[in-house]
Amino acid sequence: MKLPLLLAAVALPASAVAHESTTPTMKTYGLVIHGGAGVIQRDQMSAELEAQYRATLAEALQAGYAVLESGGAALDAVLAAVRVMEDSPLFNAGKGAVFNADGICELDASIMNGATLQAGAIAGVRRIRNPLQLAREVMEHSPHVMMIGEGAERFAASRGYEFVENEYFHTDFRRAQLERAKKRETRADQGTSSVPLDLSSPGISDDALHFIREEKYGTVGCVALDQAGNLAAGTSTGGMTNKKFGRVGDVPVIGAGTYANNATCAVSATGWGEYFIRANVAHDISAQMEYAAKDINTAAAYTLAKVAKLGGDGGVIALDHDGNVAMDFNSAGMYRGYMFAGRPVVVAIYGDEPRR
Repeated sequence: MKLPLLLAAVALPASAVAHESTTPTMKTYGLVIHGGAGVIQRDQMSAELEAQYRATLAEALQAGYAVLESGGAALDAVLAAVRVMEDSPLFNAGKGAVFNADGICELDASIMNGATLQAGAIAGVRRIRNPLQLAREVMEHSPHVMMIGEGAERFAASRGYEFVENEYFHTDFRRAQLERAKKRETRADQGTSSVPLDLSSPGISDDALHFIREEKYGTVGCVALDQAGNLAAGTSTGGMTNKKFGRVGDVPVIGAGTYANNATCAVSATGWGEYFIRANVAHDISAQMEYAAKDINTAAAYTLAKVAKLGGDGGVIALDHDGNVAMDFNSAGMYRGYMFAGRPVVVAIYGDEPRR
């Protein structure tokens, strides 16, 4: 990608529009991405760090859009966009994954094809540089939907994957985050502090809530609509800081963190995974569109309200077969953006920026 193109996407002037390649009879095409939701506020982020986030989000959009513009499949666009974020230390996926309680990065990912309802997922892998690619391998080259841990890595070896050492994923920021989380643990919880607290419980300070939320988010994802009218969704994460006992969140659970169906929509979620599993978030949005005829933004908002009622927070990106976009969240912010043929390009972070 040429630097001037990237900078144009970051600057986002009102006139910035993706290259117009559609015709009156051709469906729109494009993609939506997220880099995690959580306590993301202007007064807590330097201008330099904000610029880095916006630049990387724009780079991911450009990578995915280039696939779609050339007539490529939605699945390929999802992989291209997510790979950029997995390779960046800014996000809790791939290179910037959080540490578990043992100081190891364990990665989860899932992908789904809206045209066929095929899906693939991996969980708890430690040596796969781009986990979403392996999830696609599971979908397309195995009879299974989900593989975990050592078994998933043995499958990767059978597919010719080259492994990276776990240290590849380590960053100083995530190490400091783990140390802070361990210091906050109390003996009374007997080592199970990664089990979510009810946010409505009395006695939890604002500072404690801030740290709890920050250490559970950062998942990346993409949903895409290609020129053939097919939808796809993919999500990748390092999970939760200081997670224990083989904990797995919503990302590799098809229907919770990821879902795609050409008849309705494609969804990728980010947030407090336990709540997103309980609410079956990604599929619930699709089901409301299919059974209750709700539009995509109404469905997304309704499902996130269910999550909030349970005590969790986070966000979703969603895209329907007509190209309508939802980027909704009930946290302070969410790294997000979209790029479509003939529309202004959007890259956003804070709560007062565009959500559709």
